[in-house]
Formats: sequence, structure tokens, C-alpha cells
Amino acid sequence: MSAAVLGGVTLGGAPSHRFECSRAGCRDEASWAILWRNPKIHDEHRRKTWLACEAHLETLREFLAARDFPLETRVVGELDG
Repeated sequence: MSAAVLGGVTLGGAPSHRFECSRAGCRDEASWAILWRNPKIHDEHRRKTWLACEAHLETLREFLAARDFPLETRVVGELDG
């Protein structure tokens, strides 16, 4: 039995867990997670996450690094649920 799709919502099927790249206009699947914070407004425990496909990983990392934001790169599969 196949699942029906209505308005982008799958009815009766398993949910999709595909993560998309955070780069504006990119819809490619993300393999990487960049965890970062702005030390001027976030304490050391706060982290924001951007997702990146292979093609945009360095672009997004360079954007954050140029602003001296602390960052860490992980494989998407290593993120906590």
C-alpha cells in the first residue's frame, strides 16, 4: 500500500527525515551541521545550528569565522535528537 500525499503532507507513511542545506536558495541534502554562537549575545552554553551540503560547507564556515564566532562542525548524524 502506498502513502497518499496531500498538500506536501504524507498520509499513512513514515515521515521523511531529510535535512536541507541552510544556504539561501539551496535545497540539497545537508551532510554537515555547523554549531555556532555569537558571543556578544549568547552565553557559552547557547549554540545555533546551520546545516550544510558538501558544496556550501566552507562558504558557511567562512561566513561565521569571519565574524569570530566560535564554531564546531559535525556530521548531521552526530546531532542529538
